[in-house]
Amino acid sequence: MTKSESIKEFAAALAKAQGEIKGALKDQANPFFKSKYADLASVVEAIRAPFAKNGIAYVQLTIPSEKEEVQVETILMHLSGEWVSGIIAVPVAKSDAQGYGSALTYARRYGLAAAAGVAPEDDDGNAAAKAAPERGTITPTSGLWEALPVDTQIQLNDLAGETKIMLAKGDVAGACKHLESANLGTDEKAAIWTRFDSKQRSAMKNHQQIAAMRAHDL
Repeated sequence: MTKSESIKEFAAALAKAQGEIKGALKDQANPFFKSKYADLASVVEAIRAPFAKNGIAYVQLTIPSEKEEVQVETILMHLSGEWVSGIIAVPVAKSDAQGYGSALTYARRYGLAAAAGVAPEDDDGNAAAKAAPERGTITPTSGLWEALPVDTQIQLNDLAGETKIMLAKGDVAGACKHLESANLGTDEKAAIWTRFDSKQRSAMKNHQQIAAMRAHDL
């Protein structure tokens, strides 16, 4: 974090604003993880009036990076001229306009929420327990990966990476079990399937078929 030489007046104003800020409403659905999240518009709406009332404004600037990532600097400014800023970096899951746009939105949302001290709030006031998605055989489906929110892509990429390590060690059974233990939904399974090459997919598919035949014989 960087800041102006003094933040005395800014700190006092931010303390008042945070006392008036309510949680950002989780009003956007994530169909892949069967959950809801607070989008950028919800975070902005949560801080708009408290910030304006207490003389606080914000700007968010992109920072050039040589890595496959988006860096966003969030600057909170007070009418006194005092300010603080912080930077968040988000990896780009796919090197195209959609991938960079998703990463940018993700970085702006989390950067602003963190700087303003905004916590997401359940739309019904109580986070309900979600039933585990039904398990099933993974089948390849094209186009699903590009439709995923960037945060979902990041989580699935991590899961795929862990699974590939098991496959590289020859532990096909462990790799299949690792995927199953994640309790992915149907669309998530189809999307993560695209992260594996043909050899890896064949190995897991053959294991699934053998396991299914053994289960049938029992």
